[in-house]
Amino acid sequence: MSAAPCCFAAHRKRPTVRLMTTRLRPKLVERDLRTRWVGRELIYKRRTTSTMDDARTAAQDGAPHGTVVVAEEQTAGRGRLRDRRWVAPPYQNLYFTIVVRPDLERVQRLSIVTPVAVANGVEQIVGLYPRIKWPNDLRLSGKKFVGILIEGEWSAGKPEFALVGVGINVNFDPAAHGAEIAQPATSLALVRGRPIAREPVFAAVLSAFERAYDGATNPVLFEGWRNRSETLGRRVSVSFDDGKTLHGVAEDVAADGALLVRDAHDQLHELHAGEVSLRAQPEA
Repeated sequence: MSAAPCCFAAHRKRPTVRLMTTRLRPKLVERDLRTRWVGRELIYKRRTTSTMDDARTAAQDGAPHGTVVVAEEQTAGRGRLRDRRWVAPPYQNLYFTIVVRPDLERVQRLSIVTPVAVANGVEQIVGLYPRIKWPNDLRLSGKKFVGILIEGEWSAGKPEFALVGVGINVNFDPAAHGAEIAQPATSLALVRGRPIAREPVFAAVLSAFERAYDGATNPVLFEGWRNRSETLGRRVSVSFDDGKTLHGVAEDVAADGALLVRDAHDQLHELHAGEVSLRAQPEA
């Protein structure tokens, strides 16, 4: 699946928490859903290679708009950066993919809709305020706990369907996988200092996603993204697949989610991809 965010290195000192490792109960998720179409077709798997692959197969077979595939464990999960191994232990976190069949305008807004929705759902249940690191990672105190991957299938220049993959570290201790992780990570349980039931978080995130998706063109949603951003106004370094790096100040984000970075020569760059590193001090 998309985005098991757990592949990020841990700091040495972490709180000790008794982590919850019980099976997800889909009936409880369905009971708490406040949706018309998201999650009304819920496919639950104990173990799979990737919920993104499962959701793609389901979409190609005609799965309805809003179908969700969730798995307890992934053996070949993937994120935006294909060269990283994603750690996805069973019964601890949430790994799921939402199938949507968007119009052109909404498919361009998915990179804004999704992180805002996940952040809102987490805040509602756990009482934390996640920040967004461009393009769509969610972090708490500078450590990643959510990863998102969005893929689309196009036909005749129009979106046929899109796959919105999400990985949320709920009850997970990155320190137990330190040798496999490359950047700082955390989980809801570690930040809260107690185990977190996954079902309410899952239901709240799916419900928030439907609201955000339905209001994708509303300026309020865009402002919600900006308010949660920890990238805008910061000095950044952006690395690209070709080995090049851009240094500058992240000034804004476009309506389609592109990051606008101004370099030292006062040239404005519109970025649709890249790995962002935040510099220590924000731009004055």
